[in-house]
Amino acid sequence: MTTTSPQGRTELLRPDRNPIRVLVVDDEAPLAELLSMALRYEGWEVRSAGDGAGAVRTARDFRPDAVILDVMLPDMDGLAVLGRLRRDLNDVPVLFLTARDAVEDRIAGLTAGGDDYVTKPFSLEEVVARLRGLIRRSGTATARSESTLVVGDLVLDEDSHEVSRGEDSIHLTATEFELLRFLMRNPRRVLSKAQILDRVWNYDFGGQANVVELYISYLRKKIDAGRPPMIYTRRGAGYLIKPGE
Repeated sequence: MTTTSPQGRTELLRPDRNPIRVLVVDDEAPLAELLSMALRYEGWEVRSAGDGAGAVRTARDFRPDAVILDVMLPDMDGLAVLGRLRRDLNDVPVLFLTARDAVEDRIAGLTAGGDDYVTKPFSLEEVVARLRGLIRRSGTATARSESTLVVGDLVLDEDSHEVSRGEDSIHLTATEFELLRFLMRNPRRVLSKAQILDRVWNYDFGGQANVVELYISYLRKKIDAGRPPMIYTRRGAGYLIKPGE
């Protein structure tokens, strides 16, 4: 599934409308963090591991949709890690990272079941682009209208202004729609009252910031009533939306 982010790029989502899950395995912590940041910018859920044993444990719990795997790990070879991952996640696409660029090393990685191969040093853009291609080809992500925002089972069409959760259509006022759109464009991100006022009302209400609380309560009555909650309050920080549990 795809949607369009506020930055204009096309985001990939799982068929269940939750974020794509990616496991990053690299013993170089700064590099792993850079990769994780780039992937989170895509709207994906990311976990990391610094060795092969940690990668296998995390994969069993996290059930990733794709894996970025360094060939050189401190406890075992990346090819051995791949073999263990394939026992539980047979079809998960794997992108190898390595400093080795010899043809025989690439062949070994691909023969072992890797789906693509990037040599260090590399650009983050290249890694993200290759991973997106692997995810698309694996069938993990399916097509969705680019005017549609999706969080969990909540769907908002920016063109038709239609909103639904599951099989139920939801009628919103113009202001409620703008507030929900702002939340859904920033899933899992805490938005302050000041940010919401600036984006939805376009000016500062000063001492009347409780208007945000009022409209959040309106949305909760329409979005969350009788269903697992999606709109959350973080005291002293703001509000966020995420898939209902």
